[in-house]
Amino acid sequence: MNATTLLIRKDDLSATRVRADDDAPLADGQVRVRIDSFALTSNNITYAAFGESMNYWQFFPTGEEGWGSIPVWGFGSVVQSLHPGVAVGERLYGYVPMASSVVLTPERLSAARFTDGAPHRAALPAVYNQYFRAASDPLYSADTEDLQALLRPLFITSWLIDDFFEDNDFFGARPGIALLSSASSKTAYGTAFQMHQRPGIEVIGLTSSANKAFCESLGCYHRVLAYEELDQVAADAPCVYVDFAGNGELRRAIHTRFTQLKYSCSIGGTHVEQLAASGSGKDLPGVRATLFFAPAQIKKRTGEWGGDEFGRRMVEAWRNFIAQVTRPAAPWLVAQHHEGPEAVQAAYAQVLSGRGDPRTGHILSLSRASS
Repeated sequence: MNATTLLIRKDDLSATRVRADDDAPLADGQVRVRIDSFALTSNNITYAAFGESMNYWQFFPTGEEGWGSIPVWGFGSVVQSLHPGVAVGERLYGYVPMASSVVLTPERLSAARFTDGAPHRAALPAVYNQYFRAASDPLYSADTEDLQALLRPLFITSWLIDDFFEDNDFFGARPGIALLSSASSKTAYGTAFQMHQRPGIEVIGLTSSANKAFCESLGCYHRVLAYEELDQVAADAPCVYVDFAGNGELRRAIHTRFTQLKYSCSIGGTHVEQLAASGSGKDLPGVRATLFFAPAQIKKRTGEWGGDEFGRRMVEAWRNFIAQVTRPAAPWLVAQHHEGPEAVQAAYAQVLSGRGDPRTGHILSLSRASS
């Protein structure tokens, strides 16, 4: 067997190439997982954009200077095992490279999950090192694997963002407004779905004119405005800003316009070309823009609630969300499959560009077994 990996140039995210390697022999305690499918979303582009500052390139080092492998979320099957607790054929879900296979070192095994014990991942956030065993995973269902890959990690982030704001009583902006940029993005509308249920909060989605109708069709925003319609919101309204776009000019406009902006939260960057634009520094008017880090909220809530209660609440929220997303009459998301190196490169270029139908989700495979 050999492994196929999509490499991304770290200083030019549009530059890609496919590398083929012979499979290295496993060491005792390791397993080889064939990566059958993985999702690619703007969230993964954010991983690349912040790859150096937040260590995302370190999860799956390529061994080549200047070239990285973007982490993605996907499903795989164990095809070789030298670990007594993990059987060949077992189905797994977790953080994987954009590749056809990955070698893991399972540790801290339970019926539901295990942790990759590879030494280079020891100092990285634990939430990204867990692999869920489908046979015992309460969020797993075989018929929704595509939607799980596309939405599960994003919705967990959405759920945590909403919980973070509720935990802090919306920083004094209730009653008031939650402004969400890049409203057509999956993490944004997952957050809107949760916040829409909070009393005293009007959820306003900000998006491009082209995506306005799509966002309105979702029903999870109280109002949807194009970016140029920001003046339709009262300048003195108490509000918080949840920035999914990473657009520095938009952030500056919001900080300048809203005199009662109580909190400004940066989630990621769907507008990669503008991540370093005006509005990303410390000279913004009003409150300081703060980067939201999901693992910190996970740690806080598992400490307060306990792991079982944290899991119960998350599963309940996920089931409510996925039921809405998959309504037969008007599904929010439809999966599109891309198999093989050329198709994967083309899909990556499309997601990087930010173009395409927001109702389409991209499921990729570099594994010949699923092509």
